[in-house]
Amino acid sequence: MKRELINVGRVFFETRMGDIKIIHDDFLTTNLIEEGSIDLIVTSPPYNVDIYYNSFKDDIPYEKYLEFTERWLRKAYSLMKPDGRMCLNIPMDKSKGRKESGFQSVYADIVSIAKKIGWKYFSTIIWNEGNISRRTAWGSWLSARAPYVIAPIEVIVIFYKEIWKKTKKGKSDITKEEFIEWTNGVWTFPGESRKKVKHPAPFPIELPKRCIKLFSFVGDTVLDPFLGSGTTLIACALLDRKGIGVEIDENYCKLAKKRLIKEARILQIGIWGKNNEGRNYS
Repeated sequence: MKRELINVGRVFFETRMGDIKIIHDDFLTTNLIEEGSIDLIVTSPPYNVDIYYNSFKDDIPYEKYLEFTERWLRKAYSLMKPDGRMCLNIPMDKSKGRKESGFQSVYADIVSIAKKIGWKYFSTIIWNEGNISRRTAWGSWLSARAPYVIAPIEVIVIFYKEIWKKTKKGKSDITKEEFIEWTNGVWTFPGESRKKVKHPAPFPIELPKRCIKLFSFVGDTVLDPFLGSGTTLIACALLDRKGIGVEIDENYCKLAKKRLIKEARILQIGIWGKNNEGRNYS
C-alpha cells in the first residue's frame, strides 16, 4: 500500500495561526504530528476496491490490505489523547468480481484489528446514501443457486482510546434538533459527486460535520490521516476546530488547499496560508 513519491514529509499548507494544516506525507511514517495530541479522527481510508487514485490503485491482496490497516490504526492510536475518539468510514463488506473469494467482511475484520491494537469499540452508525443505482448484479437471477446480497450502505464505526467521557469541559455547538437526529444510528444523506470534487472517492461534508459536532468540542484538534480532497479540513475550518490532514499525493494536497480557500473562505476571512518556504498564498 505504500507509495513512493518525492518531496514528501513537509507542511504543504498552514494557516497563520496553525489551526488548519495540510501535511504532504505518508501517514505511516510521518513524524510531523505530536503523539497524544489528537482529540478526534474523522477519516475514510482506502477501500482496496480497485479505485484509481493519482499515485496508486488500491487493489492489493486482501491480507496485505489488512496488514496496512493494522499499521495505520496502530499509528493513529499513538497520536490520540486518552479520551480521543475515531469516526472511521468504511464499507460494510466487499464484493469484487463474481467469485466467492471476492467477498470480504471488511467491517468485521477492521473492527477486530482495531480492538486487538487497543481501540475500544463504542458504536456503529449506518450511513444510507440513498443510492441503489450502484447495484449492478444479482448473481443467479431469480434462483437460489448463487444469489448476491448487496447492501447499498456504508458504516461509520466509532472507537475511543481509553476513556469515552471527555476528561475536560468544553464548548459544544450542536443544536437540540441535531443531537436528537444524529444520535439515531441511521444517517441518511447523499454521497458526494466525484466529478464535482475531482477525486475518485470523496465523502460529503455532511459526514465530517456530524462527526465533529457530535464527538468534539469547539477548539478540539481533528485529524484526517487520508485527507484526499480535503473535506474534513473544510468542516474543521467552518466549525472552529483545529484540523490536520495528511495526504501522500501532492495533487490532492493542491486540491484540498484550493477547496479550503473556496469553500471555507480561508483567505477571505484574513487567515493566510503559507507553504513550507513561508510565502503567503494569494
